[in-house]
Amino acid sequence: MLDYTHDWRLVIASLAIALMAGFTGLSLTRGASRLPTQRRKTVVSMASVALGGGIWSMHFVAMLGLQMPLLFYYDALTTLISALVAILVAGVALLILHFRPRTVGSISLAGAIIGLGIPLMHYTGMSGIELCRPVYTPTGVAGAVLASIVLSMVAMRIAYGDRGRRNIILGTVCFGLAVVCVHYLAMAGTAFVPTGEVAPIGTQISNEALAIIVTLSAFLISSAFLLTGVTFAPDAAAPDVAADPPLPAAEPQAAAVPAPTRPAPGSVRIPHEREGRTFFVDPSSIAAVRAEGHYTVLHRDAETMFCPWSISEAEEKLAPLGFIRVHRSYLLNPARVTRFERNKDSGFCVIGDEKGLRVPVSRTRLAELREVLGV
Repeated sequence: MLDYTHDWRLVIASLAIALMAGFTGLSLTRGASRLPTQRRKTVVSMASVALGGGIWSMHFVAMLGLQMPLLFYYDALTTLISALVAILVAGVALLILHFRPRTVGSISLAGAIIGLGIPLMHYTGMSGIELCRPVYTPTGVAGAVLASIVLSMVAMRIAYGDRGRRNIILGTVCFGLAVVCVHYLAMAGTAFVPTGEVAPIGTQISNEALAIIVTLSAFLISSAFLLTGVTFAPDAAAPDVAADPPLPAAEPQAAAVPAPTRPAPGSVRIPHEREGRTFFVDPSSIAAVRAEGHYTVLHRDAETMFCPWSISEAEEKLAPLGFIRVHRSYLLNPARVTRFERNKDSGFCVIGDEKGLRVPVSRTRLAELREVLGV
């Protein structure tokens, strides 16, 4: 049996890769289920590459940090297959989450698939080691598979139980820990024996240099996806409009500028998209508009609809119709409010019955809302 250790610097790098990949994949898919089918497929594909590629990159960098008393290398074809396995498994899980009704069962199934895929990728990649052979213990394999399934299911339940920013961050942490823990638990139950083969002759790249290349590549790919497909920061409120400057003294007879008029009923309709088609809805039937990345979600009774407008664009178009901004992520139709409750410095409005939609009201918007509601 060969003694081995791990380079602590590459252990840290592998954890950073897992966290970056998890954040990228989970953030990219935020709001994807409401996108048109073709756009949703693109987002899911990008997220699959981010998640699956991150799982593989974490494993590969961690394996490059493996230090043994002999020089070993990896079979290129087997290593490529292990990467494709990770991307495929992540893709299947995301397809379930974004193309099937999202229930506790479907979320758990997706987590279990990822949980099985992580050790499958790990042991596939391990089989590509040349000049030595890994020897596994049943306890080590069973422990790694069980931990992977449990941690992955927890990560998906957190990240997809509520698609808010807090849950995505917590899901990212759980996902990163799942990938890292599975790898090192599996390694704890693995021993290595030399095969007695002769090392190939030719120019070889060092494991340290290869680890740097893989780490940088993983971060560059994740960063590119984040920059092109994710708006994780809250949408900024519409800028304040400065008051008109006073008229100069030389023009005392200038005609007054007429006050803006409200749009005629029915002149503004809100677009929403479903199955690649665009429909239009009367704004008076909409109770609230919620920001979802670059887009928004319309709430009508218990129904939610995907709208291509941003929250700022929706505010600009709907403010003349009486909609008001009550939160950085919400526009509210006061005519649909059935109950208002104060909660310390903030509050919330209820639409419908006791089980209806609850729209949060931020502290800075509270006074304006109370004035509109007359309370």
